[in-house]
Amino acid sequence: MTIEPWVSVDQIAEHLGVTRDSIYRWIDRKCLPAHRVGRLWKFQVSEVDDWVRSGGADEASSDPMQQTKKENRSNGFQ
Repeated sequence: MTIEPWVSVDQIAEHLGVTRDSIYRWIDRKCLPAHRVGRLWKFQVSEVDDWVRSGGADEASSDPMQQTKKENRSNGFQ
């Protein structure tokens, strides 16, 4: 049995090719699978990859602010 190592915010951001800010936003708004260890966030790459494959990182998925902005634009509001 191989034990998967825990990775940091910087490592998972590099793995996904996104910024640290995106990682924190996805934890908060899109349920990115993350585990709090004291003050640090830690990740299992396999969990994050599964989340991405299931559509978790899609722009349309579960960001209420994005939905509201899109709805406002479609109704003629800026």
